[in-house]
Amino acid sequence: MSSSDRINNEPGFILHTYPFKETSVVAEVFTRSHGRAALIARGARRPTSALRGLMQPFTPLLLSWFGKSELKTLHAAEWQGGLTAPQGRALMCGFYLNELLLRLLARGDAHELLYDRYADTLDQLAGEARGTDYERILRHFEKNLLSEIGYGATFDVDADSGTPIEAGVRYVFQPERGALRASGQPGCPVSGQTLIDLAAGRFEQPATLVEAKTLMRTLINHTLGAKPLYTRQLLRELTELNPPG
Repeated sequence: MSSSDRINNEPGFILHTYPFKETSVVAEVFTRSHGRAALIARGARRPTSALRGLMQPFTPLLLSWFGKSELKTLHAAEWQGGLTAPQGRALMCGFYLNELLLRLLARGDAHELLYDRYADTLDQLAGEARGTDYERILRHFEKNLLSEIGYGATFDVDADSGTPIEAGVRYVFQPERGALRASGQPGCPVSGQTLIDLAAGRFEQPATLVEAKTLMRTLINHTLGAKPLYTRQLLRELTELNPPG
C-alpha cells in the first residue's frame, strides 16, 4: 500500500454513523484537510471495541484510515479533547449543522476554514444559554457554509441596477439572481436593512434575525432541492414546545 492511500492523525468529527454488517459501523466524518469521508469502523459495535465509545458526534478526534475506494477503512481514532459537547437545545442545533454538512459537502473536498468555523460554532453552542444566541450562531454558520461551497450570494447590491442596497427599501431575494426591489416580483421578501446587516455578518437586531432566518432557509432549500432537512423540523417542533425567553 502506498503512503498516499493511508492518512494518519487527521483532525476530524463524526457527523453520522450507521450499522454496517454485524459488528461494524460506517462513520461519515468531516476532517480538516480531507473534507468529508466515509470510514468503516470494523468491530466498533462490539462491547470490547476501543472505537465504540469514540464513534459519537461533537467529539474532536484524530483519525487514521486507509483505502483507495470511496469507502475507506478506519485504522485508529484518538480523542483530542478540548471541546465541551453541546447539550439540550444546543445539541439539536449541532445535529442541524451536521445534517447541513452531510447534505451540502461533496466527499473529498477539503474545507479547512469551514472546518475551523464548525469547531468554533460547536464551542459557541455549548457555551450559550439563550435561544436568540443560538439563532445568531446558526445564521453565521449558514452564511459561511453557503459561501464556502460556492454560493457566494451578494446581499448589499441591487441585482438589477448594481447600486448599493438602501436600508429603508423593501426587496425580494431570488436565489438565482440576488436582491431586487420589491415590485410584485417573486422571491423572498426582505428589508434593505436586513440585507445590509447580513452582508456585514451583523445579527443583533431582532428584525434582522427573523428575516435572515427566512432568507437563509430559502437559499439552503434552493441548494438542497426537494428533500427537507430532518433536524430543521425537529428544531421547529422543539421551539414550539419550549419557546425562547
